[in-house]
Amino acid sequence: KRIVRNHITPHLSTIRLDKLTATRIAAHYRQLETSGRRDKPGYGKPLSANTVSKVHVLLAAMLDSAVDDGLILINPAKKKRTVNPPRSSQVRAQKPEIITWSGPQLHTFLAWTRDELEDELFPLWRTIAYTGMRRSEALALRWSDINFATGRISLRRAVDVTAPHTTKVTKTGSARVIDIDAETLRVLKAHKADRGAISLELARADAYVFGDDRGAIRVPDAITSRWTRRLDWACAKFEGLPRVTLKGLRHTHATLLLELGEHPKVV
Repeated sequence: KRIVRNHITPHLSTIRLDKLTATRIAAHYRQLETSGRRDKPGYGKPLSANTVSKVHVLLAAMLDSAVDDGLILINPAKKKRTVNPPRSSQVRAQKPEIITWSGPQLHTFLAWTRDELEDELFPLWRTIAYTGMRRSEALALRWSDINFATGRISLRRAVDVTAPHTTKVTKTGSARVIDIDAETLRVLKAHKADRGAISLELARADAYVFGDDRGAIRVPDAITSRWTRRLDWACAKFEGLPRVTLKGLRHTHATLLLELGEHPKVV
């Protein structure tokens, strides 16, 4: 929906389907590559090859449907020589290197958010860092998914970023069970007690572990923004602390496990 809203509708919606040519689509992609970003921080800057590729895949699928419905005879987006969408090699080349933290750096950040910042989201950061679960999976976690007796978490769903406050199946399409360490388990128990002190409804089995004060699912992009602000503060406070994204926090978990000798298949 976001791709359609930001990168297709504003530019192509006024063109009749039978008048949309491969040349026009190619010109649209080139414009996206030079000034296509629509987010506030980067408005007017180039759109990444990865996002332009996603625009192409979606537009091609939409035009395929138009062909199936008899609205047009051929799909102009399929004329690759003319349209020239980003190649997979271009997408790979532009992917930024994922930066991770060392064990001491992770400990420094988490201790600071817990003790000095007294961050209400510390349990979320700790859970992602020590389980490697995705942001969308953590935000969709319910208390019934955590087995405090066995120290395991069942990942059954993820937040759907295209539909506010709803969930979907995980990215892999199947549920999985992960073990959690004793300290993270203790943090989650304390977090549940804190949630219950606000309202007993927030500690019920079907309540979201990291929901807002009303019990609703938090917006993933808002969580990323809050992470970024904390990272700004931490990098200003701790000299040499690398800037790590939430995805990088997840990869930190995998990196540290590999350094400890865990088998890659397990990681």
